[in-house]
Amino acid sequence: MRIVIDGMGGDNAPEEIVKGAADASKLIDHEICIVGRASQIEAELEKNGYAGNNIKVVNADDVITMEDSPVKAIRRKTDSSMVVGLTMVKEGKGDVFISGGNTGALVVGARMILGRIEGIDRPVLASIYPCLGGKPSLLVDAGASSEAKAHNLLEYGLMGSIYMEKVWGREKPKVGLVNLGVEESKGTSVTKDAYKKLHAAPLNFVGNVEARDIPVGVCEVIVCDGFVGNVILKLSEGLAWNILKLVKNQFMVNTRTKLAGLMVKPQLSSLKDEFDYAEYGGAPVLGVSGPVIKIHGSSNSVAVKNAIIKSIPYSQEKVVDIIKKSMLDLEEIIEKDEEE
Repeated sequence: MRIVIDGMGGDNAPEEIVKGAADASKLIDHEICIVGRASQIEAELEKNGYAGNNIKVVNADDVITMEDSPVKAIRRKTDSSMVVGLTMVKEGKGDVFISGGNTGALVVGARMILGRIEGIDRPVLASIYPCLGGKPSLLVDAGASSEAKAHNLLEYGLMGSIYMEKVWGREKPKVGLVNLGVEESKGTSVTKDAYKKLHAAPLNFVGNVEARDIPVGVCEVIVCDGFVGNVILKLSEGLAWNILKLVKNQFMVNTRTKLAGLMVKPQLSSLKDEFDYAEYGGAPVLGVSGPVIKIHGSSNSVAVKNAIIKSIPYSQEKVVDIIKKSMLDLEEIIEKDEEE
């Protein structure tokens, strides 16, 4: 397979993108195609001492910046690394596309160039959510759409469940709906309706979940609209890093605490890794007709390497095709329920 990556997307491009690709190329047999300004990318490959033959460079002179309007950028910057990369996937010249560039442009571009899966109203950005002392969950939506209707939340649960099963190897992942309380009667008219739809769907739906239980892994697929999801994600990230910083400061008070800190340093490092986005391989854009992964804008080479490796099962397990079939099956179930 051919993994296409945006060589100009993100704060640390192309340096960290190229280094991550070079590191990944030592671990996999698949071809990696870096799209962007060829002269800069080739210079970085030379700097990293790359001498293999499974990294190719495709030139694209333009760059979509973080300040660009998503729709205008996709329409006007046709020679940008993002548009060229997405077009390669559409034309069958690539099997998956990875970018650390403008999130809005990537979601819009994926929808405009690859197209929506039939039956999917809104493509969604899913993000891996680290859980304390356990396996991570998937947060759907992480910020693609600030509002969602009940049937959108149903789509999110279905697509998230398929992704976790096929890419992360979770059999019948537990799906939970973020709400004010666990009771079925709690929430807005949208969440109440979504509860009924999720409960009737062929999912391992565990009901409503409260925000306080999300960090301990109450469910494996966390369903909510993009506004709530983005707040959960950023609050959790900020809280985690500030707690770790506070703990570190406590160990620096005096010689005695510094010695104690040295004794627990491996455990603290392990805890830090649990909350490090670089370890989890990026966030898939689900609901479009092709595998697309968004990595953090400030991704380092480790995050890039892991995203490349995690993109392999996303493509090889035919996640997009399974979502397409599942949506057709779901439409039949909905139509049957409406007839009854």
